Amino acid sequence: MSITIVLGTIVMLLLFPSCGGKTKAVGEAITERDSLPVMQTLGVTTLISDSGVTRYRVNTEEWQVYDRKNPPHWAFEKGIYLEQFDSIFQVEASIKADTAYYYNKQGLWKLIGNVDIQNQKGERFNTELLYWNENTKKVYSDKFIRIQQPDRIITGQGFDSNQEMTIYVIHNIQGIFYVDDEAGTTQPEIKALPDSVKKDSVK
Repeated sequence: MSITIVLGTIVMLLLFPSCGGKTKAVGEAITERDSLPVMQTLGVTTLISDSGVTRYRVNTEEWQVYDRKNPPHWAFEKGIYLEQFDSIFQVEASIKADTAYYYNKQGLWKLIGNVDIQNQKGERFNTELLYWNENTKKVYSDKFIRIQQPDRIITGQGFDSNQEMTIYVIHNIQGIFYVDDEAGTTQPEIKALPDSVKKDSVK
């Protein structure tokens, strides 16, 4: 069950048809309506179940849905945080960003600012801009990316991945740093490899 399905489920729970009398709207009123959200929800904390088991928790301070903007989208301008649980309710994956937009017609997520993702393998991804296309099931960015693996840290410019963030390619690698904790220090020593061992991509 993907994160987009989870958030889609929340929208179905929060959105409901509204009715009212027929009124004539002048041009200025129409312009104002176009700029206003059809739904605004504050302080959202929601648990989502999958096959009767609680699997996800979504936290956001403000959730707005714009149906008349071009293009229509959902806005999480005060941040979003999502956790995925395993069968014993331990957090196994998470996504956090300062700002997020979802363009429902394109099936496209845009995460902006301090994007922090941890996958099921415990790898951590940090960047300032990340796109997630739910139609192609691809995650990508053309910005600086930092990936922390158990034994090394990889940095580069540009990134492509599957939506599970388990198979990925880093473009224009800037550095590969191996963590050396043999010295027994509380802070790991990080060593940079020579330029000769850097590659254009890492799978």
